[in-house]
Amino acid sequence: MRTLIIVRALKTGGMERVAVNLADAFAEQGHESHLLFYKKRKDALYPTHPSVKLHEFNVNRISLANPLSILTELSARLSNLIWRKSYFLIAGWFGGMRLAKKVAQLKAEYGTFDRIIFRGEGTYEIVWGFRHEKSCYVLENVVSAPAGKGSLQTKLRYNKLFAGRDLVSVSHGVQTAAEQTFTQYGITPKSLKVITNPCPIVQIRQQAEAEKPATMPSGPYLVNVARLVPQKGQNLLLEAYAQSQQTLPLVIVGSGKLEQTLKQQAKDLGIADKVHFVGNQANPYVWMKHASLFVLSSEFEGLGIVLFEALACGTPILSVDCQGGVRDVFKGELEQYLCERTPQALAEKMDSLIAQGGYPVKEEWIDDFKPENVVNAFLS
Repeated sequence: MRTLIIVRALKTGGMERVAVNLADAFAEQGHESHLLFYKKRKDALYPTHPSVKLHEFNVNRISLANPLSILTELSARLSNLIWRKSYFLIAGWFGGMRLAKKVAQLKAEYGTFDRIIFRGEGTYEIVWGFRHEKSCYVLENVVSAPAGKGSLQTKLRYNKLFAGRDLVSVSHGVQTAAEQTFTQYGITPKSLKVITNPCPIVQIRQQAEAEKPATMPSGPYLVNVARLVPQKGQNLLLEAYAQSQQTLPLVIVGSGKLEQTLKQQAKDLGIADKVHFVGNQANPYVWMKHASLFVLSSEFEGLGIVLFEALACGTPILSVDCQGGVRDVFKGELEQYLCERTPQALAEKMDSLIAQGGYPVKEEWIDDFKPENVVNAFLS
């Protein structure tokens, strides 16, 4: 089949990584795989399969040769001044028209697409006017009622993004939250099903065998891999680590706006000498592989792809029981490695697992995330 994945940006973030992984997975299963992105960052991550066709499409481009693009942008900004956060209404309508034209061009060159997959709310918000019978829209994270719930603007936004569309949630937790929010706002999607994210097991294990970075601790350590933003809860992780009896260092892989705040917190807690902030790493898997324990401390997670990536590296995982999809990973035998989302509970669980030497990781725990199973679910 011919597939097209659309994502807002190419970068090393979790959602973007999943889009690239899925494009690779379609190609590996023998399908004609296309990946369209609006922009790329300096830390852009690209598909590894040579047959994946890449298409860059700046949906927000303003051109003097296209007066309508200028008029639309001015109208959207004016609307946003009058009605806060309403920019998407006009911009998304026009963006949808532009995307439809782009897809028509690709169709003329390559043929009809059997499946078009939008990854992430931010991706289809700015092209909500686009409609295609073969398209589906992936909910990567929890859809909830924001502050001022019940407002006309929120209902209108959700109606444009979700009503009458084929939706896919990455976990059962995301599906449940979406159903509750849609009921609250009177939104009826065409369909809503769960299809998890793919784990490129072979590639992860190959990268995990790379040479150890010089900045890696020489002995055992704990690791957390995530952006340094409020959602990821590293502040709670630092509190838990300070309360624990741990002598193993804690390595935090990632960067973000909270970096300086978290470093200061580590100093205030008296653990700065044991916490290593190593920033973004092009290959986070070698850090996962050599860790004694992977720890997740997020406030919420759509699924938590780093969890099954760590399992693919053979590393035991521990997580707080947060809203979203972590229970889609921590099921069966793994459920015992969830804990209440408090510093004390996380500290006690870390100490307990390290004292017992972790636990052996079973191959069957990542069966649900094998790329071929995810590909078949999207194409069935």
